[in-house]
Amino acid sequence: MPVLVMKFGGTSVATLDRIRRAAKRVGVEVAKGYDVIVIVSAMSGKTNELVGWVGETSPLFDAREYDAVVSSGENVTAGLMALTLQEMDVPARSWQGWQVPVQTTSAHSAARIEDIPPENIMAKFAEGMKVAVVAGFQGVSPEGRITTLGRGGSDTTAVAFAAAFNAERCDIYTDVDGVYTTDPRVSAKARKLDRIAFEEMLELASLGAKVLQTRSVELAMRYKVKLRVLSSFEEQSDDAGTLVCDEEEIMESNVVAGVAFSRDEAKMTLVSVADRPGIAAKIFTALSDGGVNVDMIVQNIAEEGRTDMTWSCPTDQVARAQKAVEDAKTDGIINYQEVIADRDVAKVSVVGIGMRSHTGVAAKMFEVLSAEGINIQVITTSEIKISVLIDRKYMELAVQALHDAFELEKAA
Repeated sequence: MPVLVMKFGGTSVATLDRIRRAAKRVGVEVAKGYDVIVIVSAMSGKTNELVGWVGETSPLFDAREYDAVVSSGENVTAGLMALTLQEMDVPARSWQGWQVPVQTTSAHSAARIEDIPPENIMAKFAEGMKVAVVAGFQGVSPEGRITTLGRGGSDTTAVAFAAAFNAERCDIYTDVDGVYTTDPRVSAKARKLDRIAFEEMLELASLGAKVLQTRSVELAMRYKVKLRVLSSFEEQSDDAGTLVCDEEEIMESNVVAGVAFSRDEAKMTLVSVADRPGIAAKIFTALSDGGVNVDMIVQNIAEEGRTDMTWSCPTDQVARAQKAVEDAKTDGIINYQEVIADRDVAKVSVVGIGMRSHTGVAAKMFEVLSAEGINIQVITTSEIKISVLIDRKYMELAVQALHDAFELEKAA
């Protein structure tokens, strides 16, 4: 039988009624002739509750026990889903990560999947099981301990299973009905995309779009897994949702596919750094060692042998970044006058594979922002994206203006 992977997020399994609704969708696919692997998240809010309990019990917790606790939410959902399917006379059983086994690295709370041997589940399919309900977000380390994959890890679990079992498709059920040209809460003209290329989705996910976890898109692109994002709360047709696929499967696309944004950005500047070979390496090595995720980087023109170095990072990493550069200064690795942090910025990006073959996208973007009186503080580009850092108060205006200027409300 062909294999289909279906993943249900926390909001899709938040109550017993929603689990029953999800189970009915699974039953429809079983009736079509699929063997189905269902990946489930914890019920909405449960993981946050478990994380809170760990922090309250042990502020300096053992990461191995942290994973043992926070992974339990998915176990509950998997068991309830399997029971619901059995009540519908659908042969199903639940699987925890270690039972499959989902083999991961030993990096607790941020493990990476190394292998998913298909033999155990395929043997049960051969015996008549129609649905394997697998607890997402978790696996087992080489030492035999439970591991977790980080927030959003169930998306990654689903794509990894689709790759391991050569699934026909991986359906990601969530609380939105697909991938939009931008957040509909910011622009009323946002349009749902029928298809989007892996590269575009990867950029959008990394730039602030919350629909899919970045690592899941990376995996899908590497193993050519067809992803479909769709709502668990709406009636479905065969062409529902958004298909994330190879660029070659999209007949024609707009130059720009979408506008992404991130409010949780900060701009940091080291003032008056010695301008000499290797100084950038020392600064960003210190930040990397401090666990700071740096994005945009700008070095100002040097004057009298000194320069300013600016970068952006998530707002919740500002304190970590400040400590990293202060420690480097104390150790004599770098020398600077002061470090300035601005938390009132936002990142706005336009993304599209059409940029490869069209000129003038950057000029148009900058003209639009200029016409709205929005000052650009930092710019970074890649082959298919342009990102700018602006004052946060202008973020929604910038998104709406760019969405209009590139006519994203129109289908390709």
